[in-house]
Amino acid sequence: MRAFLDANVIFSAAYQDRSDLLIFFDLARAGLLELTTSAFAIEEARRNLALKRPDRTAECERLIAEISLAPAPATEHLAIAEAAGLPPKDTPILAGALAADADLLITGDRAHFGPLFRRSIGRLTVVRPADALAAIVRCARPRPAASDVE
Repeated sequence: MRAFLDANVIFSAAYQDRSDLLIFFDLARAGLLELTTSAFAIEEARRNLALKRPDRTAECERLIAEISLAPAPATEHLAIAEAAGLPPKDTPILAGALAADADLLITGDRAHFGPLFRRSIGRLTVVRPADALAAIVRCARPRPAASDVE
């Protein structure tokens, strides 16, 4: 499963030592999840962390090194994102997730992405972190073999 991390998820994971959002990095290290994001999201996370917790920039860079960089969004991705009703500052995030061919766009931004939560846009589903974790666990759980089902 491929998960696109919004800037606020990267920021929050780096913000404190024991952030609950570090679970996504643990799952990726365990091979259960592929993390991806865009250059746009990385720069936003870096900028916000430098303003609010400059002492955590090294941790942010360490986490960023574990995330694959999505390709730049194509015109079609930008058009879909613009049609989704997001503010202009958030359309690059949705477009980036589409360009990454992600299964999940994980964001904590209820104000702007809230109307899209649990909605699918192609193969992409926009989710809050807790819903992402539930989806990842469902996918990782072994299914009973047909011979085990009576």
